[in-house]
Amino acid sequence: MFLKILACEVSFREICHCAARSPNLFDFEYLSQGYHDNPLVGIDRIQESLDAIEPGKYDAILVGYGLCNNMLNGLRAPADTQLIIPRAHDCITFFLGSKERYSEFFLDNPGTYYFTTGWLEHRERGGERPERKQGAGLGTQMEYDKLVEQYGEENARYLIEVMEGWTAHYKRGVFIDFDFSRHLPVKQTAMKICADRGWEYQEIEGDLTLFQRWLDGPWPEQDYLIVEPGATVVPSYDEGIIQIEPMHTMSTS
Repeated sequence: MFLKILACEVSFREICHCAARSPNLFDFEYLSQGYHDNPLVGIDRIQESLDAIEPGKYDAILVGYGLCNNMLNGLRAPADTQLIIPRAHDCITFFLGSKERYSEFFLDNPGTYYFTTGWLEHRERGGERPERKQGAGLGTQMEYDKLVEQYGEENARYLIEVMEGWTAHYKRGVFIDFDFSRHLPVKQTAMKICADRGWEYQEIEGDLTLFQRWLDGPWPEQDYLIVEPGATVVPSYDEGIIQIEPMHTMSTS
């Protein structure tokens, strides 16, 4: 198959690793991780990329995003190409291998902030990339200036104070590790962040099963949502996480 991958840049290394092992062919497009902090802008940017794809060029389009603060809510498939989306609450699910492992670890380890190689590599970059936080938060002067312009200086300071309080909810940092990226000097950064914030530091082994099956196909319904051409994605509010927007039919009397 010839597949288009449209994903967040934090997954770049993991996706490329899986793509090198896949029998399929791919075109890649990675978007800024900064969109996670503004999902309304993020979904518009994802939709723009989907709408710009040449009709009929690909067998399917792989969308590498989880629900992520409703980032997928309202996303519409192109008129002639289906979307394949992993069933994931957020991108951490991708690195843990399944939504089941994510839920189990999340419930057993409350107050945990997750680090990955991609997040640590991209977090300091500028441009359209305010620092990604797993929760609210604003990390750049540009974002502060936007708040001042929109709400005034006093209100902007208050919003920054509230949003920057995201760290109070965490007590542990977990680095998700993979063999193929273990040579990169990113663990030390995660350790320092945890030490600076008084968090316990832990490492766990990652799992690329969800990514690899996403690139290889086929796509079992329990792990992937297949969005037929023209259909729209909405949250399902159950263990499936996302679903196709139901078609509403008008009754006649």
